[in-house]
Amino acid sequence: MNKKEKYLAKTLYGLENILAGELEKINAQDIKILNRAVSFYGDNEVLYRANLELRTALKILKPIKKFQTKNENVFYRKVSEIDWTKIFKLEQTFAVNTTVNSRIFTHSRYIGLKTKDAIADLFRKKKGKRPNVDPRMPNILIDVHISDSDCTISLDSSGAPLNQRGYRDQTGVAPLNEVLAAGMILLSGWNGKTNFVDPMCGSGTILIEAGMIAKNMAPNINREAFAFMQWLDYDAKLFFDIKNELQNKIIKRPEIKIVGNDISETVLRMARRNLNKVGMARNFIELENNDFRDFTPPPAPGIVITNPPYNIRIELEDSIEFYKEIGDNFKNKYKNYDCWVLSADLEALKHLGLKPEQKIKLINGKLEARFNHYKIY
Repeated sequence: MNKKEKYLAKTLYGLENILAGELEKINAQDIKILNRAVSFYGDNEVLYRANLELRTALKILKPIKKFQTKNENVFYRKVSEIDWTKIFKLEQTFAVNTTVNSRIFTHSRYIGLKTKDAIADLFRKKKGKRPNVDPRMPNILIDVHISDSDCTISLDSSGAPLNQRGYRDQTGVAPLNEVLAAGMILLSGWNGKTNFVDPMCGSGTILIEAGMIAKNMAPNINREAFAFMQWLDYDAKLFFDIKNELQNKIIKRPEIKIVGNDISETVLRMARRNLNKVGMARNFIELENNDFRDFTPPPAPGIVITNPPYNIRIELEDSIEFYKEIGDNFKNKYKNYDCWVLSADLEALKHLGLKPEQKIKLINGKLEARFNHYKIY
């Protein structure tokens, strides 16, 4: 039986509760909600499922040592106390990723170098040689997080961030993070059973995430490599059994409409290519090329989730008038729809002319945004 280990799933601000709910569904245990992260316990099956199935996780880390450090010498000694020869082999390459928020340590790159030195010196002492560092395609990825004097050393089980699903070759001017798009859909409560519309869809991220939910398709089912595949306890048979099970659960053609619209034919071409990459181009997602004012949604009931332009990221001639027109459009064309709008233009959002049922604070890139819900009667 697999041993249960502690893990940390990193996410975006405002999605912690959604991520905790996803972890419950894959039988993770002792789930604790933190700031932009959720900790949990699980065996190898839970770890593999977390990387394949979680829509709102950015990374899955396995903490291996926590300690306090007051200077670089203490830091080096503490890292040297870990027996790295039991974690990876001499012939494997490694890299170090650092996040530092500390008055003691001001350069994350320097901490990365000290970590590499401590690991290399330990290998040389025990094995007579040091492993190679490969910053681009390492076998083992080590995560160092320092907050003031608190330090956590972890193994990164994911490798490339989990929001990089592999379908997005091209994007528009201000693309939405895939994890944020999926999180918005899950926050709305949409379950893939009613029509779904994005009247300003850009390169299609929200549409694709909705399509994967409707098809019961694990977000990283098509990814070929995860960092845990290089770990000494990797169970290839278990991983491929889980992957085959998830493949068999995919719904070929859901009986709903998912429709995207955008004014720009250029970004719609990008959206078509992205849909193609995930096998949805000629499936059940339709794309239309209109100004949002001229677009007609499919019959209700349905849901709108959209991330319209806002003056901070894409220049608008008159953002307040633009948002007023969005609200008027909802009132006239979207009766019996639930409409959700993400925007960081908090002033313009007030001029939508509709009373929000819910206001959820999210962070889009570095911008504080609101994800507002409007019910159109």
